[in-house]
Amino acid sequence: QIKYLYIHHCQKTAYYYYFYCLWLRYISFALSFYSNEVTMPLVKVFARVGMTKPIPLASLQSKLCAIWSTKPETTKLILSRVEDWTSDSFEEDCYIDIRAYGKAERTREFVLDGMTQVQKAFAEENLVANVRLETYEGERYFHVPPPKTSTK
Repeated sequence: QIKYLYIHHCQKTAYYYYFYCLWLRYISFALSFYSNEVTMPLVKVFARVGMTKPIPLASLQSKLCAIWSTKPETTKLILSRVEDWTSDSFEEDCYIDIRAYGKAERTREFVLDGMTQVQKAFAEENLVANVRLETYEGERYFHVPPPKTSTK
């Protein structure tokens, strides 16, 4: 009878473990929808202080949203003017550093094609862009936006 109880206990434990794993999968899947909504592609645009060409962030943001199928509310462009950088081998006007959520559909080919489109978007604004993109895992993304203010 002890052997029976032990086998019954193991089967019961395996049964609970199976449903626990299913539950974790469901929670992870459900959270992925939420995290896709709040994750924000961050586009850092670096340009030299002395560069006189305009960098129209609003126009570029619109183009990048079209390329990556994102919304303006979740796509942030930040312009940083720098004194200098190393190596003029690319003769770029801007160095573009993008961090984006690593979705399954963002394959290497998809991302490389998107990066080429980003270069073209900058070229349409008469800017030579050196583009770098890094993806990250959603579980390692944290964001605390400022509270929304109500206008009266």
